[in-house]
Amino acid sequence: MAQTTREFGEWPLKRLMTEVVGTGTKSSEDMSREQAREAFERILAGEPDPTTLGAFWLANRWKHNNAEELSAFTDVMLEEGVVSAEPDCDPVDCGANYDGKHTSAILGVGAGVVAAAAGTPVVVHSGDRVPTQKETAYKHVLDELGVRTELEPAESADMVDETGFGFYYQPEFNPPVDSLYDRRDQMGVRTFVNTIETVANPANADVHLGSFYHLAFAKKMTDLIKGSEHLEYSRVIMFQGMEGYDDIRPGYTKVAEWDEADGTFEDFEIETAEYGMEMEGDDLAVEDVQVDSARLTEEVLAGERDDHFADAIALNGAFRIYARGDVDSLEDGLEAARAAISDGSAQAVLEDLQSF
Repeated sequence: MAQTTREFGEWPLKRLMTEVVGTGTKSSEDMSREQAREAFERILAGEPDPTTLGAFWLANRWKHNNAEELSAFTDVMLEEGVVSAEPDCDPVDCGANYDGKHTSAILGVGAGVVAAAAGTPVVVHSGDRVPTQKETAYKHVLDELGVRTELEPAESADMVDETGFGFYYQPEFNPPVDSLYDRRDQMGVRTFVNTIETVANPANADVHLGSFYHLAFAKKMTDLIKGSEHLEYSRVIMFQGMEGYDDIRPGYTKVAEWDEADGTFEDFEIETAEYGMEMEGDDLAVEDVQVDSARLTEEVLAGERDDHFADAIALNGAFRIYARGDVDSLEDGLEAARAAISDGSAQAVLEDLQSF
């Protein structure tokens, strides 16, 4: 990474390592908001050498960043990196883990198209084989479907307004974070960048839909959003997604819901069997995640499948409709999603995307 002549404060990453975050598992401390901001400003400016940067990222992974640190990193990312383009509609923002999935089908493209066809605009965003997994993400399924993905942010916003579904490409809307690719690739483990890039919110959406491994992380993410000076989400829906992605698990799924209006953070559970869907995780496994996810998406949207994949896409579409508040319950969302498939509306949205 190139060195910079920019002036910073009193906390280079090496000092933060020796005095704050890198002193050991028992003695390390959390950074103040100001320290965390300066650290990420230095990182985005290319100031720390690779060894110091890697050590800093690893120390933060060991100690676990708190919500204040994450919100500080996020604000710096938004101030210095993200080029937003807001569509006229107000979509649901879907920021799944950028490093993708390797075993189960990606359902979010089909689910987003179904939701769009039912009247709920949806935005998804990702990079291209992002570390550490470097597996299949939103971009790759859309590429396989013949949908343009390497769009400038303004084009992405136009896509949302014209079709109801839009894709934002990280190198175009968040180039400073994208420029960290090589350093992240050398780490071999996830860093806090994997967390904050999912809430980049390039469409300035009001609602965020995401995923978590543990409920405590969902609470941390909502505290990040509340602590950010720039994120303006008023509603967040997160769930224990398959492989950390924003696809609901077959069987049991824990869901977390936060509303700014009343300040509530609540969690509840859903069982796919309650919706007449008797399936397990292995039922959604595929051989080639990119190719098979695209094929299954086309077949479901065309009404050619009546199986676990069709059920899963409909249920995930229902979650997006519910997240935006366009229906009062998941049951109503599921009815709207299935109607959008059966009447051909979902297939029409996909065709509009392919011709955009």
